[in-house]
Amino acid sequence: MEYNLTVEEIKEMVDNINFAQKVERSLDLINQAHAQFGDRMVVANSLGKDSVVVWHLAKRVSPQIRGFIVTTRYKPKETVRFMNEEVARHPELQVFRNDAPQPDKLYLTDPDQCCYNLKAEPTRQAIQEMDVDCWITGLRCTEGRTRTNFQEVEELDKGLIKLNPILLWHEREVWQYIALHQVPVNPLYIQGYRSLGCAPCTHIATGPDERAGRWLGTSKCGGECGIHTRPLKVGTDYQKASTLTPS
Repeated sequence: MEYNLTVEEIKEMVDNINFAQKVERSLDLINQAHAQFGDRMVVANSLGKDSVVVWHLAKRVSPQIRGFIVTTRYKPKETVRFMNEEVARHPELQVFRNDAPQPDKLYLTDPDQCCYNLKAEPTRQAIQEMDVDCWITGLRCTEGRTRTNFQEVEELDKGLIKLNPILLWHEREVWQYIALHQVPVNPLYIQGYRSLGCAPCTHIATGPDERAGRWLGTSKCGGECGIHTRPLKVGTDYQKASTLTPS
């Protein structure tokens, strides 16, 4: 299977591979990664719709697969409640949080720095403490303008593979999987949210861009928190695409 694809090839696959084929492709990617990395592979669970689908897919590959959640001081109460429920169901989910002091309402004056402090740094901590060589995300290329150039298999840090197994899925297919497999989801979706983050920086938005409600009214609107765009290993700015290879 070819993993390093052009934007045009990815778009063609997004539109022409059916739902069942996408599920099988996702399971195959996770299975290959698990065969190569074993317990050094973890799932990053953001508690959003995409993450819970990836978590469910991973558990179909192996019940022993571990995961981590990064939470912040600004998460909505509904997300915190859902997080506690998920951890109770799956104690192999570890929670990471950065409670270091920072300027009040930094998210208004410097949202990039706020996200780096509260999301990227705990993710780096999780990668280090859990001894991770491969982490799995729920990133999809159809979510918005900032997510069109990702690959299913990436290597932003040398020696750390990032796997995006549902990269090719449409939003409707995520909900289709959730409905078919009765996957528990964050109750905020009932209120009309399509993309979830911290309370001050997440709003209900309509239109084709799922992430249009993120950081609304700032230069960061619809952008990224940094965990998908910055190296996560200390002391490196290495960036290159990679493929899974047999160990």
